[in-house]
Amino acid sequence: MINKKLRSAFTPETIELIEAVHRNGSMAAAARELGVVPSALTYRIRQVEDALDVLLFDRSSRQARLTEAGKELLREGTRLLVELDAMANRVKRVATGWEPQLTLAVDSVISRTTLMELCEAFFALEPPTRLRIREEALSGTLEALTSGQADLAIGVALDPALNKSVQSKPLGSLHFIYAVAPHHPLADAPEPVTDAMLMPHRAVAVADSVQRGSGVTVGLLGGQDIFTVPGMQEKLDAQLRGLGGGFLPEYLARPHIAAGRLVQKRMERAVRQIPMSYAWRRTGGGREGRALNWWLQQLDTPGTRKALLEREHAL
Repeated sequence: MINKKLRSAFTPETIELIEAVHRNGSMAAAARELGVVPSALTYRIRQVEDALDVLLFDRSSRQARLTEAGKELLREGTRLLVELDAMANRVKRVATGWEPQLTLAVDSVISRTTLMELCEAFFALEPPTRLRIREEALSGTLEALTSGQADLAIGVALDPALNKSVQSKPLGSLHFIYAVAPHHPLADAPEPVTDAMLMPHRAVAVADSVQRGSGVTVGLLGGQDIFTVPGMQEKLDAQLRGLGGGFLPEYLARPHIAAGRLVQKRMERAVRQIPMSYAWRRTGGGREGRALNWWLQQLDTPGTRKALLEREHAL
């Protein structure tokens, strides 16, 4: 804990005094620059030295040179001044309606390329809002929102209308296809591939990130060997290595199928089209913060919604 004596002596003005002495090379020159009498400047610096019990300047020569302790104090003090300015700017701008932090719960099926482009555009505004992204999956995406751990959920596969505390809009439908590596046993299997043909082979599945309850599973067969991974990118990697088969978002598998790294298989079961939405918590009078409003405006654009569900990842 910093003592009161040091707090009263070590101020932003004191840091500027020390920097002026260092820049000018003498107490007298620094005093002239700052328009103060030399004795007042010397007294202020002595206060800091006494409070810290260190010498900030080597006074053995005609020039006032910083000691190693003085150099460290000036480095850290300059950093603190920058942080104080940044904090002041943040407080002023937060007072205009910007949230201190905005947390996005983003399902792992969402295009990371498009998401990062949106983040880039958001930061270009130089907002005072800190941005945090949580990668979620299946019912965990909505739970992050309803539990208060996120402000906006992108890629909700469940029906958010079932929860009266959130507001939602459709994002679009995500088309899934079944794919395996070229060296996987199912790559040469006759089509359509039946559930009976899938059973002997391992399925790669994304774990539901829900924290309460058992979560949900999609497209798995009872009794089938399952390799569970944390996200869609890991699922893609596992299937590229032939560690199992499974359904992938068509946009994610597309470039790998074109390059011959994956083989798409036509299935006997119905084509999987999963409706997705985005959701946010209701606020009194609909007074969302400016950061959330910016994201909602982007998501209200058909092109953005389409890109989030269909945009290929940067390879």
